[in-house]
Amino acid sequence: MWQPGEAGASERLAQFIDGALSCYSDARDRPDRVGTSMLSPHLHFGEISPRQVWAAIEHARSRHDALSKGSASFLREVGWREFSYHLLHHWPASTDQPFRPEFAEFPWETDQSRLQRNATAWRKGQTGYPIVDAGMRQLWQCGWMHNRVRMVAASFLTKHLLVPWQMGATWFWDTLVDANLPNNTQGWQWVAGSGADAAPYFRIFNPVLQGQKFDPDGDYVRTYVPELGRLPARYIHAPWTAPAETLAESGVELGRTYPNPIVDHDQARRRALEAYGALQSASGKPPKAKPRPAR
Repeated sequence: MWQPGEAGASERLAQFIDGALSCYSDARDRPDRVGTSMLSPHLHFGEISPRQVWAAIEHARSRHDALSKGSASFLREVGWREFSYHLLHHWPASTDQPFRPEFAEFPWETDQSRLQRNATAWRKGQTGYPIVDAGMRQLWQCGWMHNRVRMVAASFLTKHLLVPWQMGATWFWDTLVDANLPNNTQGWQWVAGSGADAAPYFRIFNPVLQGQKFDPDGDYVRTYVPELGRLPARYIHAPWTAPAETLAESGVELGRTYPNPIVDHDQARRRALEAYGALQSASGKPPKAKPRPAR
């Protein structure tokens, strides 16, 4: 998927500018499309620098007004990348410890058998939630995962399963070809709610809704979860809702060819909110905003 070296990095950047950049702000969240730069491995290995990328994007934007919106959105992401380096430089312990000290007392799953079982299902892409499983299988096959799906998969591990974010960060560190320490660390801390600029504790991604919104036709899921390939799009992100005859016609037997969900979303969400609420009460720092509906 990547041509290592400076030449490969330059070619990738040129392809991005000529292609996906113009629609980046709208397409970057769609894992079923080629809407991102795919530069992260090259940046990680120093085959191209953030300054080179920034200068090339600015130059392209100055010549083509149509690139203005996409360029602004992309450069914000480059800025976040550099912010992660700033944080790690000043807070090196954040690789293992929560940036917000009160999160050291977060009530993660304590049943070691359940914790290991759920973490294994997550790593293998066998959670029963297709968008999560597709992302984890893409990671294993390609050494890369779409950023939107990274957030959904990380949220599922830390909030649906209450598995410590450090375990997820370790797995990503071992499997991502673009895994650099600052971004991997801050990405996980952001999702878990313990980072410097973290997602609100009550932001718990609904994997079904996320799949329906960002992979509406199910093309991404079909690519990495082929056992669901014949399932109609209306059911592909929640196979357990499909009628028995539809499952049979699609060759899907839940619990055998594809797993049932390892947790119920609504129950897991309530449990996570209780855990975060208990942490907030213990720390004496109440939430600044009221919980919103699941996204």
